[in-house]
Order: sequence, then structure tokens, then C-alpha cells
Amino acid sequence: MNRAEKIYARIFQKAFRIAIPLLPYRKPEILQGLSELPALFMKKGIERVLLVTDKGIRNAGLTKGLEELMLENGIELAIYDSTVANPTTDNVEEARRLYISSRSEAIIGFGGGSSIDAAKAVGARIAYPRKRLDKMEGILKVRRRIPLLIAVPTTAGTGSETTLASVIVDSKTRHKYPINSFPLIPRYAVLDPEVTRTLPQSLTASTGLDALTHAVEAYIGGSTTKETRAEALEAVRLIFSSLTKAYHDGNDMAARKNMLHAAFLAGAAFTVSYVGYVHAVAHSLGGKYNVPHGLANAVLLPYVLEEYGTKAEKKLSELAAAAGINGKDAHEKAVAFIEAIKSMEREMNIPEKLSGIRKEDIPELAKYAAAEANPLYPVPVLMDAKELEVFYYDVMEETVPHIATTA
Repeated sequence: MNRAEKIYARIFQKAFRIAIPLLPYRKPEILQGLSELPALFMKKGIERVLLVTDKGIRNAGLTKGLEELMLENGIELAIYDSTVANPTTDNVEEARRLYISSRSEAIIGFGGGSSIDAAKAVGARIAYPRKRLDKMEGILKVRRRIPLLIAVPTTAGTGSETTLASVIVDSKTRHKYPINSFPLIPRYAVLDPEVTRTLPQSLTASTGLDALTHAVEAYIGGSTTKETRAEALEAVRLIFSSLTKAYHDGNDMAARKNMLHAAFLAGAAFTVSYVGYVHAVAHSLGGKYNVPHGLANAVLLPYVLEEYGTKAEKKLSELAAAAGINGKDAHEKAVAFIEAIKSMEREMNIPEKLSGIRKEDIPELAKYAAAEANPLYPVPVLMDAKELEVFYYDVMEETVPHIATTA
């Protein structure tokens, strides 16, 4: 990245950091179980609700208890269960039409980040019936209040239940883009470890590492606050102490609960302090090849951290301390932290490479990543599209010589 672009990006980021105390950040109110929802709806006079989920979640019976609760309490529940991994604009429009036809008054996003992100986008389209989703891409494009939104995460990782972000794939172009606006933060989040009990090992691993990526990128960036640093450190501590336990024993409810709390904290941290190039590259891979977001983040994370080099060492050493990793100095601790991530990923059978990446696609993918990240993400080392290409080569199965970046 040239000097002028770097100066502009850092000024842009500093302005946002200064504005943090003035912006309407908030956290969802936490509910401990689904059983609290009927009373909430009755208190608010809500009689009809749209449930946004996916077929896998529903076929596994995870929504059955909620469906029965709503029926028993006289609350009509319209169900949209066609959400796909990396939710699309088609998903959002189908669910929006069901919301309108069922005369719903509130929305529940039930599932992983895909279902919750889709539910947020449905709310945005209800608030702006004449505005296309691609016109909401970026920051602060949604200013109207959306319908009451409740998030029920069934994975402990995405943090979508606490963030202002909804990431959507254009059904026609396959471009994946974030919508970042304060009204998209759910009003309530149901953190019930029971709904994560049957999560497969592979999803426990990838979504847990997604949460780790949120915490790490929020912490090492340049827009942290005292609160987000504390949230990120605690999330890292919980993840290193609980993720592999939840992976090896899905019935370890203490570990499941810790992971839900870690995901919530990491989500709260990056909502204020943003993410970085791991996410930007992962989003482009998800849009183009439908790579699950958590998996893409998990595979990319060590490569990106190593590329940041000395610029991230001090903060990585602090994260290492939170994870219980020792070393004689910041460099040694930072290296040990990255190695610990790799070791944890090997233990949980996370691959080191991603299949299906085509060399001819990389320039375009890198442009999408750069457009998402720059100038918004306050990363330790700024990179342009050409410099970001190295990460696609890092994770593709066919390797090429490494191209070093400059700080």
C-alpha cells in the first residue's frame, strides 16, 4: 500500500476511534433459556413472530421446544427454514415476504451466524422496504429501528447475537459483503448451552475458532478500548480452557457454557474494535466458493498473524498470557501463541489448506477483501489488494513462493 493510502487509512481509523464514546453501542439483554421468550412477547404485546433458521437445525429438532412453547402460549410462529450457509439475498427476500404475509411483529434468528445474519437483514429490509440490501453495504447505512430481534445462537462462535454486522452474499454476483449498523444489534440474546449440546465436533471446532479470531483481531487492532481489551482477553482465556473440552465431550455443559460466553464477549469486543484481514479474506472465500466462515477464519488465522510480524508481537504476547502461555519475552510469547493456535487446530482436525481456490480468481478476491477492509479495519499492518493475494496462496492446496509484505 502506498504512503498516501496508509496515511488516509490511519486518519480514517483514528477518527472512528475518537468517535467510539459518541456512538450508540449497546449489548443485547441476555436471556438464560427459551422458556423466557413467551413472557417477553406477552409483555410487549407481540402475538405473531417470524422464526429464521435452517433445515439442518430444524430437522435436528432444535427448534421443536420453541415451536411448542409458542403454540402453548398462543403465539403464532411463522417459520422460514431455508437459510443456507453464507446467507443470500434470496434467503432474505423470501423470509421478508413471509414476515409480511404472516403479519409478524418480531423476528427470532435461531442457529449459527448464517441464520442470525439473515434475520438481521430481514429486519433491515422491513425497515427499508424500498432499499436493496447492496445499498446497505458498509457502515451506518441502516438508521431506522428494525422489528424486535432476538438471537438464539446454536453455535458458540460467530458472536452474531451481539454484533451490529450482517454478512450477506449477493445471489447473482456471489459478492459477499457486510452491513454494519447499530439497529442490527439484537435486543435480546438467548445463551442456552443445551441448544449447543448436539453440535457436531467439526462445527464446535470451527465456530469456536471463529470466536477466537474475533477476540484476537479485535485485540491486536488499533481501535481498542479498556472494555474491549478486557472482553477479548477473557474470551481468549475461556476459549483456550474450554474449546477442546467441548470438542472432545459435547455433553460437557460447563465447557459449552464457557464457549457461549466467550463468543458473546468476543462479539462485543469486535463490534466496537472491528476485525481485520482474516475476516476480509474469509468473506471473499465464502462468497466465491461457499467456504464456511468459521473454517475459513480458522485456516487463515495463523498465516495472517505470522505475516503481521513484529507489529503485532506485543499484543499477541498479552493474549498468550491470557491463554496461559509463557515465554521469556514478547517475541517468544507471540510465536508460542501462534503455535498454540496451530496445535489446537491440529487436535481438532482443522486443515491447513482449503480446497477449490483457483489461482485465476485470486486478484479479484483480493480486491474484494481490500475494499472491505480498507480503510475501516484498524489492522497492525496495512496491505493493499496485491499484498493480500499472499494469503490466498498460503491457504490454497497448490502453493507458490511466498511474497513478503512490508509494514
